Amino acid sequence: MIAAVMRHGKVGGVTGKRDNLARPNPPSPNPSQRSDVSPFIVMDVMSAAARIEQAGGDVVHMEVGQPAASAPRTALAAAEAALHAGRVGYTEALGIPSLRRRIARHYGETYGVSVPEERICVTTGSSGAFLLAFLAMFEAGDRVAIATPGYPAYYNILQALGIEVVEIETSAATRWTLSGEMVAAAHAEKPLNGVLAMSPGNPTGVVMAPEAIAALAATCERLGLWLISDEIYHGLTYDHPAETALRFSDDAVIVNSFSKYFCMTGWRVGWLVLPERLVRPVERLTQNFNISVPYLSQVAAEAAFEGRAEMEGVRAGYQRNRDLLVRELPRIGLGNHLPIDGAFYAFIDIGHLTNDSARFCRRMLEEAGVAATPGLDFDRARGHRYFRLSFAGSEAEIAEAVHRLGQWLPRAGQ
Repeated sequence: MIAAVMRHGKVGGVTGKRDNLARPNPPSPNPSQRSDVSPFIVMDVMSAAARIEQAGGDVVHMEVGQPAASAPRTALAAAEAALHAGRVGYTEALGIPSLRRRIARHYGETYGVSVPEERICVTTGSSGAFLLAFLAMFEAGDRVAIATPGYPAYYNILQALGIEVVEIETSAATRWTLSGEMVAAAHAEKPLNGVLAMSPGNPTGVVMAPEAIAALAATCERLGLWLISDEIYHGLTYDHPAETALRFSDDAVIVNSFSKYFCMTGWRVGWLVLPERLVRPVERLTQNFNISVPYLSQVAAEAAFEGRAEMEGVRAGYQRNRDLLVRELPRIGLGNHLPIDGAFYAFIDIGHLTNDSARFCRRMLEEAGVAATPGLDFDRARGHRYFRLSFAGSEAEIAEAVHRLGQWLPRAGQ
């Protein structure tokens, strides 16, 4: 029968070839609307900087929030030993039990807060943690409040999941952080389902005061809202330590990662601290999405906790970079920046120089050889007058960037 069709193009008297020619081809399917999210502008800046370097140019990289230092030696040694030990396979979906125990122990050691290991889920970085948490907590159409300026992936992940994002503008009056009053006002205008806060902040570098976190947690509990606390930059503070939301609410969902303090961005390993009622839903989701976080990354992450002395040396380098910027930025005309309490970012107001931060950053890269991220990545309403510098590099690199900017800025308005 198949041979007959190939020779004559018909089956049972029906000419298949002629019908195919007469019937128009169906239109090609389009990408989903949920995939239509904004690009992460910093990645475009990285690509532009790479092109300049490939052409022989020299760039000081201050665009991406990636530590220049390596993972702690304890982590590297543990991963190497595990690799040579033999089989590298799947693990429990929630993570290796010993790593979950070590994370739980970290909360007692660092914050004096008791967290059962059963409430820990190891994730593929903080990005994987957000995806799991959002899916476990929210339905499509729910409303979640975030602060602006803020991390752009929050908005894009929530949007892709069909969750409505409620942007709440912060300002110097609230020290660039969300307050309980702001959340209550937004909820009264139209009910919310959750709130996402970050301390220390990206791009702001601002650390929330303990009383501000307590008030936010109390507001969420009173209104019946989920509270997600992004604590990925914990450990990277310069004047006073950051406080975990778990101290004020056992119901808060905590997101953290080994990427920033432990300098393990490429290992893609983070964690969630969950209320008991979310553990099994998150476990089911991660079983189907990931099966498990890579085994070697988990082994390295557990050992990273024993490398804190090394990481404190890295943090001290960030503090020297921060102090250099706080001292030198006013001298070159960039002194109007948000408080730099933690993380490794300076978010700088350049409204006196331009109302087009994208063009400003493009010229800065091409003419001064300094890569920075336009503020539009972090604040769609006001980002045209801001840009972000990351000072996660070496002290020599930060000093060189300040030197280049000091020479270039007098020409920037030309």
